[in-house]
Amino acid sequence: MPSFYIENFGCRATQADGAAIEREFLNQGLDHATRENAQFVVLNTCAVTAAAEQDARASIRRIRRENPGCEVIVTGCYAQRAPREIAALPGVSKVIGNSHKHNLAHIALGTQSEMDSSKVGSFVPIQDLLRREAFEDSIFVSDIFAHTELLAAPVFDSANERTRPNLKVQDGCNNRCSFCIIPSVRGRSRSLALEEVLRNVEQLVVAGYREVVISGINLGRWGRDLPGTSESSTFEQLVRAVLDETSLEKLRISSVEPMDWSDSFIRLIAESPRIAKHAHLPMQSASDAVLRRMHRKYRPWHYREKVEKIRSAMPSAAIGADVMVGFPGETEAEFEETQRMVEHLPFTYLHVFTFSARPGTAAATMPNQVPVRVARERNRILRELAAEKKQAFMRSFVGKQLTAITLSTVNESADGTGTEALTDNYLKMTIRGRHQSNRWFRTVVEVVEGGELIASLRS
Repeated sequence: MPSFYIENFGCRATQADGAAIEREFLNQGLDHATRENAQFVVLNTCAVTAAAEQDARASIRRIRRENPGCEVIVTGCYAQRAPREIAALPGVSKVIGNSHKHNLAHIALGTQSEMDSSKVGSFVPIQDLLRREAFEDSIFVSDIFAHTELLAAPVFDSANERTRPNLKVQDGCNNRCSFCIIPSVRGRSRSLALEEVLRNVEQLVVAGYREVVISGINLGRWGRDLPGTSESSTFEQLVRAVLDETSLEKLRISSVEPMDWSDSFIRLIAESPRIAKHAHLPMQSASDAVLRRMHRKYRPWHYREKVEKIRSAMPSAAIGADVMVGFPGETEAEFEETQRMVEHLPFTYLHVFTFSARPGTAAATMPNQVPVRVARERNRILRELAAEKKQAFMRSFVGKQLTAITLSTVNESADGTGTEALTDNYLKMTIRGRHQSNRWFRTVVEVVEGGELIASLRS
């Protein structure tokens, strides 16, 4: 029986695409296998940073050593960005970009003649994309902006025995941030139809899941592209529909851009016990000059106002941000503006990134590129600051009650047995004792230890 293995790199959207590919292989009658034994090994790649692409190349080399007889299929954002570069790597059988990812199983099995041409869009041979260079039948890539297909399948966290599925409801992005390669490899913003979202959520509920995470590349833009809709079709309406039309116990919302946090949206999250108290707003920089060079659509004072409103409405919410250091031309004074805002705003965690020049983006050719050693030092400063803020936030819950969903892992230590969990406000927790996974419990926090809360069940 033919078998497959999928390795995902990068963001939740990539993981969601991998879940959809997995479903298609299973529908074709293939079995799961390990990377060392699979006939087809799919690398679902990321292109956000040069390091992400380097990781994919290292994985290709590793697979060649471990499973020399398999077919290595490279897909995802890196495949869309540099198909010929990947196809030239020893051991790669096929390169399938995001433009044709939804037909990957058919292409891998040599049954692409069965594909529905109405879903493929214009199947542009790779030579048309690359100025009519010699055609290579191992490459399947075309103009991503000509495609409207959106892969969607729930993603299950295998490390936690599938207790918190992630559902991608939006893909692509219409913004043109000067540092970001994502629009050129994922295309325009595309939304999963409302009825399809509700159907997926309810199926997960029926299957026994108590919390679902909804995600996207630019999640707050959901609905703007759907036929027969207008600017009034907002992400907030989608969230209300999930609450009104499904029996989901808890909805968790992933990253939403600052400009999409309206007062009514903040109020909805604050007032609904069925929405996790967790807000993630990409910041990137707190320097107005840097934000303008980045082509971001908000100013530092706008961002500050949104975070302060969220904290006022939800005093115990987790509030996180993405921050980039070392953007071209970032001066010491501009970095200090970011550092001061991080110090002053009530963040509970940060994702800190060092700028990585991406081919084809405006920022890649900007003057005054920041030296790597300077950017890394700025990264260290913000990470240490974020760690201090997270620790203080966690300590504020000692002696207090929190709800948490149990994951699968049970740890044994000198202090006894503990079950890993995640709180409603996005904090790692160990609940004393052995407990069934995928259950919500009310707990009392005893202490902060090793970067997590230690708690017992509320009596």
